[in-house]
Amino acid sequence: MKSNMCNMDRIARAVVGVALIVATLTGVIGMWGWLGVVLLATAVFSFCPAYAVFGFNSNSCKACSGGKPTA
Repeated sequence: MKSNMCNMDRIARAVVGVALIVATLTGVIGMWGWLGVVLLATAVFSFCPAYAVFGFNSNSCKACSGGKPTA
C-alpha cells in the first residue's frame, strides 16, 4: 500500500475518528459512531481505499508540501 494521504488529511481523520468513538462510548450518538474506527485506521495507515478507487491522492496538496506542488 502506497500512501495516498497528506498529514493534514491524516490529522483531520484521526481527530474526527476519535471524536466519533468517544461520542459513541458516552452515549451521545448511536452505533454509527463506530465508523470512527475506519477513519482512525485510515489515518494510522495513511491509506484510504476510496481514494485509491477514485484515483485521488492528497499527498500533492500545497499545504503539506510547503507550498510546492508535487508530482
